[in-house]
Amino acid sequence: MRMGELSTEINRQDYMTESEFNELADTVFGRIEQSIDASSADIECSPNGPVLELEFADGSQIVINRHAPNREIWLAAKSGGFHYALKNGQWVSRRDGSELFSKLSELVQAGSGEVLAF
Repeated sequence: MRMGELSTEINRQDYMTESEFNELADTVFGRIEQSIDASSADIECSPNGPVLELEFADGSQIVINRHAPNREIWLAAKSGGFHYALKNGQWVSRRDGSELFSKLSELVQAGSGEVLAF
């Protein structure tokens, strides 16, 4: 690595300000809301500050939360909790390597029976 170059091992959240993180999280939340609004799926989408709640016809929920201190977006569902950090332009789980929107599509399909792309 030459002087002045950033290592590809450095993740974006390692030097992102809270303001930058919140702007990116707003974009993520907006993308999710737009996809749900554009679908015919029976999903109630309720933004509440740093939290976005998705509720399905059977009452089950997915909670999407921005966690500013860690610069992560968290998903919580019946199947478990998932934490996503920005890496190489994608929100990726540090635990299992899954991508945020792919995991969300999987969870939405399990909750609603609908296939949504985010």
